Amino acid sequence: MTHSHQVLPRTVPGAISTQWTVRRRAAPTHKARVTRRFSVQWIDRTGEYGDLAKFAPALPLFEDAFCGFGRGALIPTIDGAVAIEDLTPGSLVQTTTGIAPLMWVGAMTITPDSPAQETSPLRMYRVAADAFGLGRPMPDLLLGPAARLLNRAAIDGTGAVLEPIAPMVDGVSVIEITPVSTIQTYHLGFLGHRTFVANGVEVESMHPGPLNPERIDPAMMVLFLSLFPHMRQISDFGRLCFPRVGTDRRNGVYAA
Repeated sequence: MTHSHQVLPRTVPGAISTQWTVRRRAAPTHKARVTRRFSVQWIDRTGEYGDLAKFAPALPLFEDAFCGFGRGALIPTIDGAVAIEDLTPGSLVQTTTGIAPLMWVGAMTITPDSPAQETSPLRMYRVAADAFGLGRPMPDLLLGPAARLLNRAAIDGTGAVLEPIAPMVDGVSVIEITPVSTIQTYHLGFLGHRTFVANGVEVESMHPGPLNPERIDPAMMVLFLSLFPHMRQISDFGRLCFPRVGTDRRNGVYAA
């Protein structure tokens, strides 16, 4: 009987192996950006109305432009007080510097179990009636995290300043609320930065603040401006009508 023999390569002491192990790498995965739903209504300078809704990143750049107020905030118009959710572009609002046409209404959806809330949870703030004095506010006022109140009696010598609502939380007069069901938040825009009264409290209109377009991704800036069809560029928002302070006065005052 004839047997076939397989000749195996000899292993030479000290020799370097020329055999290679191929490792397969998994294809890189791209984590989807967390988004929120934003909707806007506007009227442009020619009097044309429009509305749109789209998803955009859940980033402060976008969120702060849409979460100034909760439902029920009463805004003074020439026809009387109107709930913010019932306002439409073209409404004539009584601002603290006179009657002004409302140019833009923004709304954002906050869903409790959404990835956006898990990644960057947003809170609401309920201001109890008479918290800042008789009729300020009246009745209770529900504000969003981007709300700023005008303090005309600042004690540090800076004069009137716009202060954020969050540092005012004391658990009694101003209460932080975590949404437990889907809600809408709102903000209002005029041709320039304005202050107006909501439930007896002086607050500000939407303004993106001192943004530097050169420090923002161009595609992100295009997306942001697409939510303000009545504006052509950031400079169209104009100047702040009052300085803003940060969440802590030690962070400084932002010039108007």
